[in-house]
Amino acid sequence: MLVDSHCHLNFPEFKQDLNQVINHAHNQGISYMLTVNTRLSESLEIQRIADTYPNIFCSVGVHPHDSKDYNDPTLIEQLKSQANHPKVVALGETGLDYYYNNSDQIAQIECFNMHLNTGIELDLPVIIHTRDADADTLSCLDAYPDVKGVFHCFSGSPDFAKQGLDRGLYISFSGIITFKKAEELREAVKFVPLDRILVETDSPFLAPLPHRGKRNEPAFTYFVAKQVAELKGISIEEVAEVTTKNFFTLFSKAVL
Repeated sequence: MLVDSHCHLNFPEFKQDLNQVINHAHNQGISYMLTVNTRLSESLEIQRIADTYPNIFCSVGVHPHDSKDYNDPTLIEQLKSQANHPKVVALGETGLDYYYNNSDQIAQIECFNMHLNTGIELDLPVIIHTRDADADTLSCLDAYPDVKGVFHCFSGSPDFAKQGLDRGLYISFSGIITFKKAEELREAVKFVPLDRILVETDSPFLAPLPHRGKRNEPAFTYFVAKQVAELKGISIEEVAEVTTKNFFTLFSKAVL
C-alpha cells in the first residue's frame, strides 16, 4: 500500500478521465491520495472529489504564485471555515517561490504566515512549497516553531533537508529523484531518515522515469517509492509501509 501524498486531481489534465486515473492508481497499489488546493476558488471542486472517492483526502490553501490575490486578513477565517470539512486534512499548498515571483515577496510571506498561524490554531499540518527562498522560508518557520508540516516536492540540498528536519518537518520526494541530473537530490534521499519521508507525484507535473515528459498521475507514485528503496538499500514494500505510516502520522485527521 502506497499513498500519493500530493497530487492535483482537479486540474484540467484529469477532466476527461479522472475515474480511470484513480482506478489505475488502485491497480498499482496506490491506496490513498491527497489532492491539494492552490486557490480558494477551487476548494469546493476539490472537496467534491474527496467526497466522491473514500480513499481521497484534500487540503485548503493558497499557492505562493497566487498570494497577491488572497493577501487579506480574511484569509485566516476562510481557511478555518473550509478546514471544517471532514476530508480537509491539511493547509496548503503554501510557501514561498522566488524563482517565478508571480506574487511579490511581501505578499507571499504574509500569506505563508497566515497559513502557519492557522495550522497551529487548528492543529493541522501545512504543505510547504519553497523554491529559491530557503532563508525566508526558514525564517517564517522559526516564527511558528510549533507548526507541523512537510516540504513537498523537495528539490533542495541535504543541508536544507536537515534544516527542515531540525524544525520537525517531513520531507516529501517526487519523481524528480529519478531524473538523471538530480544527483544532489538523491543524496538528500539517502540523508533523510526513512521515518520522515513521504512520497508524492505532484501530478499532473513531473512524471518520473520511465514516463518523463508525459502526464503524471498518482499511479506513478510506485516509481518514486522504487527509487527511494534503491537509494536506501531496502525493499519497496518497506518503503510503502513506512511512508504510509508517516502519512497518517502527519495528516492525523485522515482516517483509514
